[in-house]
Amino acid sequence: MISDKAYVDPSAVIGKNVTIYPFAYVDANVEIGDNTVIMPYASVINGTRIGKNCKIYQGAIVGADPQDFRWNGEQSYCYIGDNVVIREHVIINRGITSQGGTRIGNDTFIMADSHIGHDCHLAGESVIGNGVTFAGGVEVGKCVILSSNVVLYEASKIGDWVFVKGGCRIAGNVPPYIIVAHNPVTYFGVNAAVMRKNKNGYKFTDEQIDDIAKAYRHLYQSGTSVFNALQRIEEDLEPSEVRDNIMNFIRNAKMKVVAVPIELE
Repeated sequence: MISDKAYVDPSAVIGKNVTIYPFAYVDANVEIGDNTVIMPYASVINGTRIGKNCKIYQGAIVGADPQDFRWNGEQSYCYIGDNVVIREHVIINRGITSQGGTRIGNDTFIMADSHIGHDCHLAGESVIGNGVTFAGGVEVGKCVILSSNVVLYEASKIGDWVFVKGGCRIAGNVPPYIIVAHNPVTYFGVNAAVMRKNKNGYKFTDEQIDDIAKAYRHLYQSGTSVFNALQRIEEDLEPSEVRDNIMNFIRNAKMKVVAVPIELE
C-alpha cells in the first residue's frame, strides 16, 4: 500500500508488498526492498538502498546529506540491509564519496533519536540504544550492543560481541567479546552472559569463553604492555577462532585499544 498522501518520486524503485504511509517522503534514486514499511513523516533520501523486511518509523531520515565539509554535493550512498528496524527520529547520513558509503548490516535494531554519521559500517545483528551518536567512519562488528547515549568518536572501531554500557564515550578501538563501562572507559569483563545465549545460531562454549577471559587477563589485568600481552596470549592459548579474532583486532588497531594506560600501549 502506497498512500496517495505520501511523496514517492517516479524514479524510485519500489519492491513488492511495500507499505508507505501518508506524509512519508521517498526521493529520486532510491531503492526499497520487498515487504518494507515506511511510516508517516519518515524520509528516504537520494542514494539510499533499503533491503527487504525493514521498518522505518516516524520522523526518521535515512540517507541524509553527510555533515562533513569534505562533501561537495557528489553522488553518494547509504545501504541498509534486510530486517533492519529504524525507530523514531533516527538520522543516518550517506557517505561522502561514491565509493563505500554508509552501511547498516542485516538484522540491526536502531532505537529512537540515534544518529549514524557518514561512512559508518555496522556489520549487523546489533542493537543500537536510544540516543547513540556515531561520528564519521566508525566501524562496528557483529552482535554488538550499544546502550543508550553512547558516543562513538570519529574512526572508532568496535569488535564483535562487544557490550558498551550507557553513556560511554569511545574514542578508540574496543576489542571483541568484552564489556566496557564508565568514563574514562574501563574494561568491565567478558560479555559472557550474552555470548552464552543461542542468538541467530551463535552460541559460545564454556571453553571459548574461558580462552577469551584468559586473553583479556593478559591484556587488562597483568600490568604489562599491549605488545607483551599479545605475546603471552599467543603462547598461552591454542590457536582458535576467538583467539585469532582478538589478536588480529589488536594488531590491526596498531596496539591502540581502549582502557589500557598510555604508558603500557
